[in-house]
Amino acid sequence: MAGKYIPRSKSRATLFLFLLAFSLLFILFSLSPLRSPSLSPTNVLVPDAETSFLVSLDRFLTATPSSLSDDTAHAGQEDLVAKLDDAVYRSEMDRLYTDPYYPLSLPLRVYVYDMPPKFTYDLLWLFKRTYRETSNLTSNGSPVHRLIEQHSIDYWLWADLIAPQSKRLLNSVIRVHRQEEADLFYVPFFTTISFFLMEKQQCKALYREALKWITDQPAWKRSGGRDHIIPVHHPWSFKSVRKDVKKAIWLLPDMDSTGNWYKPGQVFLEKDLILPYVPNLDLCDAKCLAETNPKRNILLFFRGRLKRNAGGKIRSKLVDELRGADGVSIEEGTAGEGGKEAAQIGMRKSLFCLSPAGDTPSSARLFDAIVSGCIPVIISDELELPFEGILDYRKIALFISSNDALKPGWLLNYLKGIRPARIKEMQQNLAKYSRHFLYSSPAQPLGPEDLVWKMMAGKLVNIKLHTKRSQRVVEGSRKLCTCDCRPANITKTASIIS
Repeated sequence: MAGKYIPRSKSRATLFLFLLAFSLLFILFSLSPLRSPSLSPTNVLVPDAETSFLVSLDRFLTATPSSLSDDTAHAGQEDLVAKLDDAVYRSEMDRLYTDPYYPLSLPLRVYVYDMPPKFTYDLLWLFKRTYRETSNLTSNGSPVHRLIEQHSIDYWLWADLIAPQSKRLLNSVIRVHRQEEADLFYVPFFTTISFFLMEKQQCKALYREALKWITDQPAWKRSGGRDHIIPVHHPWSFKSVRKDVKKAIWLLPDMDSTGNWYKPGQVFLEKDLILPYVPNLDLCDAKCLAETNPKRNILLFFRGRLKRNAGGKIRSKLVDELRGADGVSIEEGTAGEGGKEAAQIGMRKSLFCLSPAGDTPSSARLFDAIVSGCIPVIISDELELPFEGILDYRKIALFISSNDALKPGWLLNYLKGIRPARIKEMQQNLAKYSRHFLYSSPAQPLGPEDLVWKMMAGKLVNIKLHTKRSQRVVEGSRKLCTCDCRPANITKTASIIS
């Protein structure tokens, strides 16, 4: 039986509607956001990511600086605090009523101050012009420029924040150019470079100039600095003026509670943020780990200064206890000539790497061990760790109390008692975790720059609370909310988990 006749005009109309629907679907698919790149442990870095500070800095300085305008207040402008406060109120109310996740939403909005070049570019050029890999030493024998490199978190964060948006990969933070739109304010002053490469009195004078410049800003006056981020990653940097910026958020290597580096009440976890050192050693990637893990024939390795001050005095005691023991390699050394290669070879041959306290509770050695696939054995009772609200260090490191570590024979018996399955699991976790400690350009998702802003997001509501509270307290009221119930950080040796 012949089929029913369909008029030619209807057939054409049907075909037209089909093609129209197909075209619309194609356009919608093309405009939809691209799926994020895989964040699997094997995808640690995009191929063109640069992790060398020297190479990245050279590219940065030869590129044209960002020319986007902003509304940073400069000398001679009238006081704008009241106007800014009104603008912030309107911006916050708009976000409150239009964004269901505000103020807990990402990306964070960060305003980057356009500081005079003497606080920023001039200091980076000073580092580049004076660079000496190992010959320029501090009083205790550490190479100055390498010391600056391992504290160069200020460079990596700033370079990412001011990069063109088209070249950035992070979704956790965006740069804004109007102060009322900002959640936080970033102060791009290179406090470590100025400390080590300028004459002492010249450095102190620059610190005072920077302090005046920062505290003259309307946004600083509005909040008292509570929403301002200042990188002071070396414990000596900005020391002469710290008391005047103690309400700001400090980016730190650790929190020494002994009073050797920070005055009581200057630093605490609720306000400040711990950032990892920049590793001195190269990443042992998946291929490297596959080759080295079966050949790790040293039980415990340490290379570094054997005599330190403060909590680092434990080093010499550990050396007396461990030196000469079977399966233990203890070497005196610095990051000077041949030091990097010797440390890298030793860590890649070892199952466990000793990470005792130095002059401060932390050291770059911990992060060298992580990127080398060597399980850190941390003996530093006062240590605070970076991004601990996100990362669980018990899965990649062993925490040993000083008392246990110094008992005759105790430490080696403890390490020898850990089952191979547990060691393998920790090595696999190290391979996953290493990405969190690799600063790079461009900054990578789940890299340290990204985790900085994820951690900052958790502080934001409390920052806003204390800012608003400070603006309405009356004379004679109690100015500070204090909490004296924070327990001391006392390491307890974890039991061996099979």
